[in-house]
Amino acid sequence: MAAAEPKPPAGVAAARRLARGCWSAFWDYETPKVIVVKNRRLGVMYRSVQLLILLYFVWYVFIVQKSYQDSETGPESSVITKVKGITLSEHKVWDVEEYVKPPEGGSVFSIITRIEVTPFQSLGTCAESMRVNSATCDSDEDCVAGQLDMLGNGLRTGRCVPYYHGSSKTCEVTGWCPVEDGASVSQFLGKMAPNFTILVKNSIHYPKFQFSKGNIEHRKDGYLKHCTFHEVSDLYCPIFKLGYIVEQAGENFTELAHTGGVIGVIINWDCDLDLSASKCNPKYSFRRLDPKHVPASSGYNFRFAKYYKINGSTTRTLIKAYGIRIDIIVHGQAGKFSLIPTIINLATALTSIGVGSFLCDWILLTFMNKNKVYSHKKFDKVCTPRHSSGSWPVTLALVLGQAPPPPYPCSTDPGEAGHLQGEGQSQEGAVPPPRPRPTSAPSEQMVDAPSRGAGPGLCASQPSQQDYTLTDARGLAQL
Repeated sequence: MAAAEPKPPAGVAAARRLARGCWSAFWDYETPKVIVVKNRRLGVMYRSVQLLILLYFVWYVFIVQKSYQDSETGPESSVITKVKGITLSEHKVWDVEEYVKPPEGGSVFSIITRIEVTPFQSLGTCAESMRVNSATCDSDEDCVAGQLDMLGNGLRTGRCVPYYHGSSKTCEVTGWCPVEDGASVSQFLGKMAPNFTILVKNSIHYPKFQFSKGNIEHRKDGYLKHCTFHEVSDLYCPIFKLGYIVEQAGENFTELAHTGGVIGVIINWDCDLDLSASKCNPKYSFRRLDPKHVPASSGYNFRFAKYYKINGSTTRTLIKAYGIRIDIIVHGQAGKFSLIPTIINLATALTSIGVGSFLCDWILLTFMNKNKVYSHKKFDKVCTPRHSSGSWPVTLALVLGQAPPPPYPCSTDPGEAGHLQGEGQSQEGAVPPPRPRPTSAPSEQMVDAPSRGAGPGLCASQPSQQDYTLTDARGLAQL
């Protein structure tokens, strides 16, 4: 006799059964089952969610965001500026060449409104500024010769000398003398500055749509020589007064002229290219860009010097300038109808409507009183026949539901299937047939209990011999 094969351990057998079950379940196909639930509250919630989603996509996505368009952001842009005007200070008349820095007319420029002038600086030795750390002294021992402070004005000589005014003393340095703090004179240029005019030429181009436009109206009657900007009547006359820009930014001109600041002129080109080109117009806005309420970083100033020679020695005038810096910022977005984004957003809208079904199904299967009945009605397990029938009308009738086959268990073991099927038949023979009821009753559609002849897990199988003869003549006629 052959030796009996050793049985695998129970854990290994269980693991194999689990693996076979997972592999079999992997190839299952799931299809939705439609159940009509006669519940007013659940129906109101379902339709309300659908309505909200529909309103969101119609109003916000398609009307406000215009998601049916192909869009392009960040147009190609060029900016040219020109400032005109004169002003007075305590000592002289200032013109554009002196108070505009840099003079090239780019998108960023400064208009000087106040200066602190230190005249006749020459290379020599003088007292250091008291603002420099450890610059004050009482004797020469407090000053180290050759010491160089990066925040100072020169190289220390080692001597302690009297300051420019008062009784204080500071260490002597070699550099441009006198230093700024000791001999500077302040001059205000902002008396007539609010009347300065600024011409801003801007042209944009959207390469994706081959669309270009400028912010100046094409007229041959000298229109720009006598106009100033107005949002309604003179939109295409981009000549702004400096006082108007500061006012629109919400600032006080006198305070801003003393401390300096940065003002942004924002030009926005939002264009709907489905309309005519005349509907694509620039929109101007103004705001202060530097942090006004942070003393350490608010304001704007810079230094420059003018050099000349006196008796063969180089001399310079140091100017610390406070001013209003103008930044021209251009941005925008253009859109035009395109079929691809329209289809994508329509598909997204139709898919999102299914959120209502998901929410109501969750409530139905979790919080409703008859959730087990609903779960049984919603989830069914159906097995396909192992062998195809020999008659195509029978097969087609089975698919269309005209001749339902007898159920049998979803099992791969023929013996087990036959055993369960026989058991079901014996139970069916012991129970009297149910009393016929109207098929149109809502309760029959909603809470119909499962058939007594088939236990849980039974599903469609190969039709028996008696099913080859169809009794539904109407169903064959429809075929």
